[in-house]
Amino acid sequence: MKVTSLIMASSTLLLLSASVFAQNLIIYPAQGQDSATQQADEGACFVWARNQTGIDPMAQNNAPVQQAQTKRGGAVGGALGGAAIGGIFGNSSGAKKGAAAGALMGGVSQSNRNRAAEDQAKQQAANQQQMNAANQQQFNRAYATCLQGRGYSVN
Repeated sequence: MKVTSLIMASSTLLLLSASVFAQNLIIYPAQGQDSATQQADEGACFVWARNQTGIDPMAQNNAPVQQAQTKRGGAVGGALGGAAIGGIFGNSSGAKKGAAAGALMGGVSQSNRNRAAEDQAKQQAANQQQMNAANQQQFNRAYATCLQGRGYSVN
C-alpha cells in the first residue's frame, strides 16, 4: 500500500510540474486521448524533456537573485587620509581642509563603487533572466516534440 501511495504522489507531482512549466503551450489530444491518458503523457514527457535537455524548469525558476552589497565608510577613510596628508604639509587648518577634501573624495569614490556594484548586479540578473528564457524555450521544444510523438497537437 505504501509503494502505491508513493507512486501516486510522485505521479501527481510530475503532472503538476508538467502543467505549471508548460503553461504557454496549448496541448490538444488529436487522437482522442482521454484526460487521464493526457495527464500521464504530459508527466512522462516532462521527465523525458528534462532528461534530454538537462534543464529542470523547477530548479531554474527558484534561483536566488543576488543583490549588490553597498558599503559605507568611504568618507571616513578619506577624511582620515586627508587629515593626515594635510597635517604633514601644513598646520591644523591644513589638516581640517585635507580632512574635508578627503571626506568628499572618499564619499564620492565609495558612491561610485556602490553604483558600479549595483549596475553589475542588474546586468547579472538580466543575463540570468535571458538564460532562463532560453532554457525554458529549449525545454518546451523537447516537451512539445515528445507530446507530438504521442499523438497530441501542440502550439
